[in-house]
Amino acid sequence: MAEGTPPARAAELAALRAAAAQAAAEAEAAEAKAAAAQAALEAAEAASEDVPPPAPADARHTDTVPTPDAEPAAPASYADVVREGYTSDAPALPLGALLSGTLGGDPTPDATVQVGFPLATLNRHGLVAGATGTGKTKTLQGMAEGLSAQGVPVFLADIKGDLSGLAVEGPDNPKVAERAASIGQEWAPTSYPVEFYSLGGLGTGVPIRTTVTDFGPLLLSKVLGLNATQASSLELIFHWADTQQLALLDLKDLQATIAYLTSDEGKQALKGIGGISTASAGVILREIVGLQAQGGGVFFGEPAFETADLLRTAPDGRGLISALELPGVQDRPALFSTFLMWLLAELFQELPEVGDPDKPRLVFFFDEAHLLFTGASKDFLQQVVQTVRLIRSKGVGVFFVTQSPKDVPADVLAQLGNRVQHALRAFTPDDAKALRAAARTFPTSPYDLERLLQSLGTGEAVVTLLDEKGAPTPVAWTRVRAPQASMDPAPQQVLDAAVATSPGQARYGGAVDRESAYELLQARAAQDTAAREAAERAAELEKEAEKARRDAGRAPRTSGTPSRRSSRSPVDAILTTVGTTLAREITRTVFGTRRRR
Repeated sequence: MAEGTPPARAAELAALRAAAAQAAAEAEAAEAKAAAAQAALEAAEAASEDVPPPAPADARHTDTVPTPDAEPAAPASYADVVREGYTSDAPALPLGALLSGTLGGDPTPDATVQVGFPLATLNRHGLVAGATGTGKTKTLQGMAEGLSAQGVPVFLADIKGDLSGLAVEGPDNPKVAERAASIGQEWAPTSYPVEFYSLGGLGTGVPIRTTVTDFGPLLLSKVLGLNATQASSLELIFHWADTQQLALLDLKDLQATIAYLTSDEGKQALKGIGGISTASAGVILREIVGLQAQGGGVFFGEPAFETADLLRTAPDGRGLISALELPGVQDRPALFSTFLMWLLAELFQELPEVGDPDKPRLVFFFDEAHLLFTGASKDFLQQVVQTVRLIRSKGVGVFFVTQSPKDVPADVLAQLGNRVQHALRAFTPDDAKALRAAARTFPTSPYDLERLLQSLGTGEAVVTLLDEKGAPTPVAWTRVRAPQASMDPAPQQVLDAAVATSPGQARYGGAVDRESAYELLQARAAQDTAAREAAERAAELEKEAEKARRDAGRAPRTSGTPSRRSSRSPVDAILTTVGTTLAREITRTVFGTRRRR
């Protein structure tokens, strides 16, 4: 103890020195523990380079990050978990290979861990989403190629014409070949059997048409942009046409029917089942004229397309790819998106139940799916949900392709068990909210999905599927396979030659205009006009007869004294006069008193 230092002060200093020494010891222990943990981490990374990046402590999936006091993880890496989740003895549609590495870096593909769809699960529907330029269209193309190679027919909508290159072999490109080899893909330039279609001949392709009756009032209301009241009026028009056995084949049939039902005769025909206001009829007619002005009228008519043509295979056994070329109508999204829904509904109505086959009868890619749901009515959405839910039992798989999962209504999204999610952007608060919502929909994994979904490169995706037992597979950061056909639009001469030699062109190429509601209502209108003119003429004659009777009743009398004849009707007076004159002439003839000339 120093001289002059009080005992209490000395004790306090000693306690502080002891506390400082203890803190220093704890800091050294913590530093040693941290160094040991870092060495263990580096050793683990050196032993297995395919471990995905762990989420930080403040990430959403914190339950997957071990705490310092937790037991060591199982020796199996996450790559082994993914490999086991996607391994199946059944035929599969390969999609790509697992990636590992740090976010923002250059990920390393593991060709030994292949990610793909079991063919038997492809009728459980799916979603391919991603921002513009992230590679979702090429993912769609690669999936179509793989399905065709497995003998599964495919239908896809080619909005911009990019997918027409399926009919042309891809160019020999060293970079593409190197990329394919890195993910275990045996890449070779290949062309595929493609049938090109167009809506009513708007563009290059075999024309697809359907009748107004088959299209139905609900889908037509969506195309015309009608409100609930106008849509109800359109349903009444269709109902009346059905009861009268009037075929609504094209838009002029519908226009003639509306014009008739708003006439005096038509109003009487609807008297027992309701009526159509002049305002609603006017709106419907104006929207039909607008659709015709945009060229949409050519889609309605005959010969009507048979959906069985979509289920064909090529002579070599590969599935036929039916590509609906839409560049000619891409500025009319309501028309082609609603047409795709009609086609799906037709498949549902016509195909028999098959349950869960070993592979789907058809896979249907619904590109730009957000256009289908924009401004859709409640009834329309209910029909979409019902069709998507039930069509899987017909052996048809549906993949919605769009920019963000939020573009698809929740009831429809709940039916999509297969997910291929390309990069998402978060430039606005709404984008950030959608990003968080998308990350939450994936099964639990070691990935920090909110960061990963913003860091994905072109041609990379986060994938989870439904396995053959209906359980979700592990989330896999995947590099998608490159298409083997051309990724550029096919030359115009290739398209023209494919259409000219197509058997569908001979069947659907020429439009047919047979007798339908327009002609029948014209004939009925002519009959009504003739009957009305006859009734008007009869009324005029009756008026003339009445006038004659009045004139006869006003004839002057020869005596001022009323006679009994004055109470008779004019007709009686005329008949009496005629009778008297005739009797006089007969008397003269008989008795020889007739004046001779």
